[in-house]
Amino acid sequence: MNTRIHGGTDEHGPVPFDFSSNANAVGPCPAVLNAVQQADALRYPDPNYTALRAALAHFHQVEESRIVVAGSASEFIQRLTTCQWRKGCSSYWVPQHAYGDYAHAAQVWDMEQVDDASRAGLVWLCNPSSPLGQAESTGILKLVEDHPDVVAVLDCAYEPLCLDEQARASLQQRDHLWQLWSPNKALGMTGIRGAYAIAPLGESRAVRALNSLAPSWLIGTHGQAMLQAWTLPETQSWLAESRGVLAQWKTDLLDCLHQQGWETMPSIASFVCAKAPREIDEVHLRAHGIKLRDATSFGLPGWWRLCAQKPQAMAALSKALQV
Repeated sequence: MNTRIHGGTDEHGPVPFDFSSNANAVGPCPAVLNAVQQADALRYPDPNYTALRAALAHFHQVEESRIVVAGSASEFIQRLTTCQWRKGCSSYWVPQHAYGDYAHAAQVWDMEQVDDASRAGLVWLCNPSSPLGQAESTGILKLVEDHPDVVAVLDCAYEPLCLDEQARASLQQRDHLWQLWSPNKALGMTGIRGAYAIAPLGESRAVRALNSLAPSWLIGTHGQAMLQAWTLPETQSWLAESRGVLAQWKTDLLDCLHQQGWETMPSIASFVCAKAPREIDEVHLRAHGIKLRDATSFGLPGWWRLCAQKPQAMAALSKALQV
């Protein structure tokens, strides 16, 4: 059994008003949904994902040889960590509050967690971060840039959901980093699994090793269709428009929480960490069709992560918190 803690659907099933998942509540993206619905489920996809890798390379303006297809962000985290361990990597660094799969993947191979990123064999970064939704530290970004021997991964899962236009465009130099992209959150389609990574320049040997560790047909036709449609201009236009809607919904969320006496942390993403003025009764919230993400597993006991949601969900949350 998987004992790791995540937002979203759990053993009790989905809820009508899920604040625990960071999926784009404006979604699903119509163009991508249509592509997924039109995917040919009767045939295998191309095991080399030739057209997909070409589309992703063109989208990011990089060489096709730098694209690594992944079953999901979590799958890539496990595979890259395994690859590094096989090469002799014995230490890792993660932010103080970060996605738990980074550490889990390293602990499988008994890697040592170190406090100094310059001494780590593998460094995980996320911009904006989760659960805080804050910009990655410029200090740590500069450190990994100055230490080319450190294998550093920038998790870009929430970059499309960054509501600060300037912050989203600020990180220009990336060719020394692995970039991990998992668009299903931004598209509001987390049930479709599929992700990809962009290798740093000059890492063709690492790309070959990662591809060798992957099973055949890493993603199915539906995941392939989602990733290809992610690169379409109409998808990116929809995403830009959705950020405007999310910004208003996030303002509504913050207003609701502050009116109820909650404390919130700064965030540039479509989600926020908040602390209630009293103990939260999850059973009570569940009875009202609401789920929040307990941030204790992130090292933030007493805090909860909530994502911007539709007005109907906000009305349900406001009512439940008043009881």
